[in-house]
Amino acid sequence: MGLISEFKTFINRGNVIDLAVGVIIGGAFATITKSITDDLIMPVVGFLFGGVNFSEYFVQLGPIPAGFKGNPQSYADLKAAGVAMLGWGEFLTVFVNFVILAFIIFLLVKAVNRLMPKPEAEIAGPSEEVLLLREIRDSVKK
Repeated sequence: MGLISEFKTFINRGNVIDLAVGVIIGGAFATITKSITDDLIMPVVGFLFGGVNFSEYFVQLGPIPAGFKGNPQSYADLKAAGVAMLGWGEFLTVFVNFVILAFIIFLLVKAVNRLMPKPEAEIAGPSEEVLLLREIRDSVKK
C-alpha cells in the first residue's frame, strides 16, 4: 500500500474529521472565552478590588533598555521593548480563561451525555453470554 493511499485511509476515518472540526470550533470558542474573561469577568473583579487591571501586575527582572519611549509602568510597553519580566497578572487572566473554558466544556459534555441515547447493552441488561459465564463462574465456585 502506497504512502498516498495510506494517507487517504487515515484522513477518511471519521474520528480524524471530527478532531479537525473540534479544533476549529475550539479555536473560535477560545476567542469567545477570552472576551468573556477580558471584557466581563476581569473588569468586575478589578472593580471589586479597587479598579485593578490585572494585566498590569508584573515583576520586572531586567533593566529597561536605553532609549525606551514607553511607559515604565506598562507591562505591554516593557514587554514590547524586550524587558525580562514575570507577568503574573497576565498569567492570572489566562488561568481564569482556562477555568472558564474547562467549566463550559464540562457543562457541554454533561448536556450532550444526557441527550445521547444509552447503549442497548446498558438498557437491556447483560447479554446471554455474560449470564452463561456468570453461571459457569458460580458453579466453579461451588
